[in-house]
Amino acid sequence: MRILTVGNLYPPHHLGGYELMWRSAVAHHRAVGHTVRVLTTDWRERYVDASTPEDPDVHRELRWYWHDHDFPRMGPLSRRSLERHNASVLDRHLSAFRPDAVGWWAMGGMSLSMIERVHRAGLPATAVVVDDWLLYGPKVDGWWRLLRRDKRRLEGACRWLFASETLLARAREAGFDSADVRVVHPGIDSGLFDCARGSHPRADWRWRLLYCGRIDERKGIDIAVQALAHLPTEATLRIVGGGDERHVGELRALIDRLGLSARVTLERRPRADLPRIYADSDALLFPVRWLEPFGLVPLEGMACGTPVIATGRGGSGEYLRDGENCLLFDVEDGPAALAGAVRRLAQEPGLRKRLAAGGRVTAGRFSEAAFNGAVLDTLAGGG
Repeated sequence: MRILTVGNLYPPHHLGGYELMWRSAVAHHRAVGHTVRVLTTDWRERYVDASTPEDPDVHRELRWYWHDHDFPRMGPLSRRSLERHNASVLDRHLSAFRPDAVGWWAMGGMSLSMIERVHRAGLPATAVVVDDWLLYGPKVDGWWRLLRRDKRRLEGACRWLFASETLLARAREAGFDSADVRVVHPGIDSGLFDCARGSHPRADWRWRLLYCGRIDERKGIDIAVQALAHLPTEATLRIVGGGDERHVGELRALIDRLGLSARVTLERRPRADLPRIYADSDALLFPVRWLEPFGLVPLEGMACGTPVIATGRGGSGEYLRDGENCLLFDVEDGPAALAGAVRRLAQEPGLRKRLAAGGRVTAGRFSEAAFNGAVLDTLAGGG
């Protein structure tokens, strides 16, 4: 089968887990004998992870409405130019590659008219939904908004695979009413994060806390920073990830204001280093304040034997269980509540051991290979 996959960001030029899932799916489809082409935007990331080199047959030609973590206003002529460019690029690849199916990935800020265009061409397609682009996409697509198109026009244009019940419920609440829908949870890369060899929590507690993932205000990283001010001076916080540089600046200002510059580090590391980084931490913090679409980071930490402290909001609540595989705190109670959970973990070695064991069991239930198989099955018309 020949598969054309389309989305806004593709590694190594990417920001988060959604794009890594896409790359993993492409590798899986190719490994079982399918021919896959990637069509994505011309956006370039300043920091490129050397452990994720450029894949073959990746075409970075599309344009999108997003710029520097915002959607700047565009005039009608600029919108029309963008839409005509994307339509032309898509048509060229449809003609030259002649796909049997099309896979839509992250489409936030993209030309949603491309989905309609493929549907009109009679090609089967599947949309893999791992964030709320069905909700915000029509609002930030300048052409779609200009023509006042109803987002329900997308419903019958493809099959839909959602990464969590949370995402599907939010889409339903917004009026999404397609019957051709599956919910399949994503999973972790068992080659990189091996639950069987996951480290056991250290008997000695060293107050080494970790946040790992995208830098975004919605992730609650500032809550973790402020919680540090409620903890002993030997407590440290390692922030590993990249994303919104404006929020990085805000975090640095907060760290300086609280006098925590000697206790907090912000860094970017190759993905290959993550197992060691997780295992070297006493606790992984996942203090998200928004309804997280799913959340792979806690599962990665669990696979490495690292106890998790989280809010359990959104899709992450579909697998996080307080006292079994994590400690949950109420984000509305703020930094003091997070600090209280950290103190409890520090004081109870038995709890750390129990959460680490429960976490490894949980992580073992979420396989990247199974998710990729479900994506391919949906593309092929099964499911």
